[in-house]
Amino acid sequence: MKESDQAAASRKAAADQAANGATPLPPGCRILFIGGGNMAGAMISGLVAAGISPAQVAALDPAPETRDRLRERHGIAVFADPAQLDATLSFDAIVLAVKPQQAEAALAGCRGLFAGNPQAVLISVAAGLRIAAIVAASGGHARVVRAMPNTPALIGHGIAGFFAPASVDASSSEIAAAVLGATGAVVRVAHENLLDTVTAVSGSGPAYAFYLMEAMIDAGIAGGLDAGTARTLALHTVKGAALLALASEEPPTELRRRVTSPGGTTAAAIEVLDRQQVRASLGQAIQAAAARSRQLSEPVGPSNAPGSAPSS
Repeated sequence: MKESDQAAASRKAAADQAANGATPLPPGCRILFIGGGNMAGAMISGLVAAGISPAQVAALDPAPETRDRLRERHGIAVFADPAQLDATLSFDAIVLAVKPQQAEAALAGCRGLFAGNPQAVLISVAAGLRIAAIVAASGGHARVVRAMPNTPALIGHGIAGFFAPASVDASSSEIAAAVLGATGAVVRVAHENLLDTVTAVSGSGPAYAFYLMEAMIDAGIAGGLDAGTARTLALHTVKGAALLALASEEPPTELRRRVTSPGGTTAAAIEVLDRQQVRASLGQAIQAAAARSRQLSEPVGPSNAPGSAPSS
């Protein structure tokens, strides 16, 4: 999908979400993005589509090409350095949207910004960086929400799980949910460690769906279909099944049962999947992803610093 198509899809999906009663941002809410990559761009598109004025949004990014793209595409103010920000401006939300390995340095470079905006909720979408590390790197900014979005956010159909500790009040949590909701659905979890499971289920989840699509396409080609036809059948089947499940009050188990007539073609396929223990394998895969997420979130110390042990 071209970048212009991604932006258009993101705007449409966010507008649909706003029409369906998503939590609105308070009037005049000002939002700053630290980092202007794909996820930040998707969130900005969604916010503008939901009615936020570009004048209420700003971004920081060191790359000139990224700054130019954000200005041209969204009409927002973009700066290379926090020192360039108008000191009289205050922000209600600050979104940390940089790569995980860049996050702590970016936070440290914005300590003055955080000191001047103690009321702002800091929303981190940097994978694997725990709240304690964010608070420390930011110089003690305690109003931190940690979130895990996924890549369908790039077209406005993502889902983000987030955790807000007791140091974040209800209004700040609502602002965080509204900002994250600009690119799709939002769920809140009760404990920070559950974000490892969120990462495994939905953060990595699109890859599982793509894996299934790959297998269906390969099987269609093996059965005599041309590649284009196999792809169209597989992708629209997965899309339709997801939309049906979202629209239904019945659980997926029941929806699957309704398609699986005894002695029919679907029953023959499910029998093979069960014999191959596909459900158990998928469960193990998600457990492995969650374990890796926990490992990546551990503070770097003498025993787990890079180079201290052979990689697995």
